[in-house]
Amino acid sequence: MSERRAAPTVGQVVLGRRLQELRERAGMRREEAAKVLRVAAATVRRMEMAEVALKIPYVQVLLTAYGVPEDEVGAFVKLAEDANRPGWWQRYHDVLPEWFSLYVSLEGAARIIRSYEPHFVPGLLQTEEYARAVLETGTIGNAGEEAVERHVSLRMERQRLLERSDPPHLWVVMDETVLRRPVSIDGSVMRGQLDKLLEFSSRHRVTLQVAEFEDGPHPGTYAPFTLFRFAEPELPDLVFTEYLSGALYLDSRTEVSAHLEVLDHMTARAASTQRTEKLLGEYRDRY
Repeated sequence: MSERRAAPTVGQVVLGRRLQELRERAGMRREEAAKVLRVAAATVRRMEMAEVALKIPYVQVLLTAYGVPEDEVGAFVKLAEDANRPGWWQRYHDVLPEWFSLYVSLEGAARIIRSYEPHFVPGLLQTEEYARAVLETGTIGNAGEEAVERHVSLRMERQRLLERSDPPHLWVVMDETVLRRPVSIDGSVMRGQLDKLLEFSSRHRVTLQVAEFEDGPHPGTYAPFTLFRFAEPELPDLVFTEYLSGALYLDSRTEVSAHLEVLDHMTARAASTQRTEKLLGEYRDRY
């Protein structure tokens, strides 16, 4: 049987979809492809759905059966080998929940990341001190100091994404609650965090907006969520929403469209980037 992974890499998701597309173009059903491999049809489905690592011998046989030219087979196999390599975040497997591994992979592959955060500064924009304060007061804090530090390290590692030469466009709407709620009795923690937000607000690939209290309720008040958009045509927009003990990944057109509509509505009503920068400065002076 093919080897299972804790969570697929984005590369595996893309190549799985390409395998499905090639099979359908060849006019083959999964049962027929499975006969070629002498495996159950479920194995082909798991490869296409990126539920298992791409077993290279299987990939080669399938591509040949689908009529893919030999030179293209070699290129596909090279991509599959690259996709099967563990992501950098696998080093944190001891503290990284299975449901969040895919999030980190999606985060690193997205061209646009749009999110709404009603409670805390998004992880990609947190200072080390702010992240530690948030983690210590949550369920992770119950696991002890070592676990907290591992999570802080992971969060800081994720932020290297924004230092790439061609980073994704990060567009965040934060509720004003995020600025008003201190995460530590030490005022320097919030001052440092607001300084960092002010710094990021001037970057051309980062857009920050605050949903102010005075604007009243808005349709996104239910829970935080993130929408990922990718350059690869095989990957549709995906929405991630988290709850206390897990998360949901939504890819149906109806659900994604509903979240996108809410994001567009909120960004139209939220403070402009200029007004947001002014608010960040005012709150910074309060701590």
